[in-house]
Amino acid sequence: MSSGTVPAEASGRTDAARREQRGWYVYDWACSVYSTSVLTVFLGPYLTTVAKSAADAQGYVHPLGVPVAAGSFFAYAVSVSVIVAIVVMPVAGAAADRTGRKKPLLALSAYLGAAATAGMFFLDGDRYLLGGLLLVVANVSLAVSMVLYNSYLPQIAGPEERDAVSSRGWAFGYAAGSLVLVANLVLYTAHDSFGLSEAMAVRICLASAGVWWGAFTLVPLRRLRDRRLPAEAVAARRGGGWGRLAATVKDMRRHPLTLGFLLAYLMYNDGVQTVISQASVFGSEELGLDQSTLIVAVLLVQVLAVAGALGMGRLAGRYGAQRTILGSLVVWTLILAAGYFLPAGSPVWFFVLAAFIGTVLGGTQALSRSLFSHLVPEGKEAEYFSAFEMSDRGMSWLGPLLFGLTYQFTGSYRDAILSLILFFLIGFALLARVPVRRAVLDAGNPVPGRI
Repeated sequence: MSSGTVPAEASGRTDAARREQRGWYVYDWACSVYSTSVLTVFLGPYLTTVAKSAADAQGYVHPLGVPVAAGSFFAYAVSVSVIVAIVVMPVAGAAADRTGRKKPLLALSAYLGAAATAGMFFLDGDRYLLGGLLLVVANVSLAVSMVLYNSYLPQIAGPEERDAVSSRGWAFGYAAGSLVLVANLVLYTAHDSFGLSEAMAVRICLASAGVWWGAFTLVPLRRLRDRRLPAEAVAARRGGGWGRLAATVKDMRRHPLTLGFLLAYLMYNDGVQTVISQASVFGSEELGLDQSTLIVAVLLVQVLAVAGALGMGRLAGRYGAQRTILGSLVVWTLILAAGYFLPAGSPVWFFVLAAFIGTVLGGTQALSRSLFSHLVPEGKEAEYFSAFEMSDRGMSWLGPLLFGLTYQFTGSYRDAILSLILFFLIGFALLARVPVRRAVLDAGNPVPGRI
């Protein structure tokens, strides 16, 4: 009797775990459409056009009385959103840790972001300030939701399967991005057939990302479980967001190797995020490519990123996550160097570059997330992933700011894109110095066979 009962219980636990993992994947499916359709494809060029329509004779707009080159407004708005996010994220992380209730906070941040994205339908004429405001709200909401979402990873996946689970999540996100981009491409290229202006087609594409985000968020909210903390743990974690952040940083000082990884991630991920957010502006403004070409290029990135994320996950299983990430950073450096020399008006070479980006994009992000999850002390997932997202966003304002300033002073997006190589070089050097096996043991976690 006993021998039949144990497997049944184990099977039940496995089924429940798989169900929760599948629900976790769907949040990547839900929110990645914002990153793809809105942040990477449509909003940069469109908001730049709106800002230029509101600019003075010298090409400047004046938000809050500050003169800003219209061509730099989008990059600066991204920087502002990052600064706001690093203020808000510790508060959300502290609340999640103190109560153990991540799902209500995930729902709040997800639906606030989805609503702001849907509101981009009203971005027309010279309403560049409205566009900047909605961008800030959506980006901050996404950042907070990702703190909570990422903190589930160590709870739903064991050490040996974490690279694979994280990679599947990213693959789900890129698959969704591909699907929605196909619909966007049909609507945008055939807007006349639908009786729509080009601007109206763009606004519909922007708003539809918000509707998608909100609709599919229902699935993870049904399947993910909150894990209540013991009463003594709750009492030990009382305090405000910044108070908890200070306590987390103090605790991290006992894990200097985890801090070393965060510093490396902070550097190279800033480069990744800036490439994602500024690629369409570079393609449209510097290379003279039309919106349809940019959509096809980003679609190519999304399709290849699905295979890239899964493929790099398998490489990590063979060579370890750290070595695989280091290899991807070499590829990123070569991509940016090649981007500087891309000929204007030549979509073929832009597509070639997009193919290389797609190959390494998902895997770099997925493996960084899973590698960090091994460096988190048990029971402190939300705290540490708040710091991880702070590291993600904490200097991600610097990349867009450097990009915008380089353009403002040189008038060249080529110089701006080349400046980002610095982030990958420094990130490579810092990551190579982290002894990850010792870092995992230092965090009190079991070391996987390959890491």
